[in-house]
Amino acid sequence: MSPSKKAIQEKASSVTSAVTHPSRSAIPNPLRFPLLLLVNLTVSSLLYTVAATYGSTDLGGVSRRLDEWWEVAGLIGWRAIELAVGWICNFDGIDLATLTLLSHMPPLYLLANFYAIPLPTVAGSLAIDILSAYVSFRLLRPLTAVHDSRVPVINRSIIDDIPVRASTAFLATAIYATVFYASYHSWLPIYLVTHFDGIRDISAAHSPALPMLFLSSIPIGLAVQEFIFTPSTGLKIDTKKEAAPAFNPETASLGETIKYNVWGYSERCKVVIKRTAILMAVTGLNTWLQTFVTIEGVENYGAIGYAGVWATAVALTGAAYLWVGEA
Repeated sequence: MSPSKKAIQEKASSVTSAVTHPSRSAIPNPLRFPLLLLVNLTVSSLLYTVAATYGSTDLGGVSRRLDEWWEVAGLIGWRAIELAVGWICNFDGIDLATLTLLSHMPPLYLLANFYAIPLPTVAGSLAIDILSAYVSFRLLRPLTAVHDSRVPVINRSIIDDIPVRASTAFLATAIYATVFYASYHSWLPIYLVTHFDGIRDISAAHSPALPMLFLSSIPIGLAVQEFIFTPSTGLKIDTKKEAAPAFNPETASLGETIKYNVWGYSERCKVVIKRTAILMAVTGLNTWLQTFVTIEGVENYGAIGYAGVWATAVALTGAAYLWVGEA
């Protein structure tokens, strides 16, 4: 091996080790997640207090009164579950920020388009949720290798390629916009009027323009691309799994055959499937919770149907990314 090539590999190895294996924190592991939850709730409460003091109070006009302690505890408990999902799945601050954007946007999208809540108010609420998620994780967990440009990872040239990033974000944006457009032109307008008592303006559902839906979905497409496509493309290959013998249907046991047929995908496909499933679950549950529990006049059935629109868009986007990766 030439000295120059050896030096490059040693430097890359040292950088990877320094970033992906930081020095041990003085905070004991059992206390790290409770501290993360405390930081998240503190930052969120502080920013919402400032927003309520100096900003608009429009959200109060459509919010359901939560008079019981268990109602408030339920919302806090759900936020803890959201953070726990990210913590257990080894997400970093960028992962949590994009997951928060994608899962918290649906109820705010509903408020902006059908309850006449000003866009600055909605955008401010979403920004607070995203910032509190990012800050809490960034303080207690370093960025993963795929999100740190200092770390050499597989397919870094693809991850950082602007045309690739633009095309994959465009794909996700187009899918979301198409799902919205199809829903608006079929069942959703009547559904909203029937199951969302107190809705103020239904005009957005009767005259949707696909170009405008596409433009409004661009932030969603960028976030989906960052949450699903980037981690799967920059996945670190497990050499032990790669060296394992290929599946042989003639010698495999019944259990091995079932496992292969159910979960015999490439490691990249598994990442896409896992992250799509997580995004579907968190988006669907949060949308249902934030519409049915916190918005006055929303029926349970209505919240389930509205959440289903967003979960469907996530599923179709994940399927498209699987197809792109295997093509």
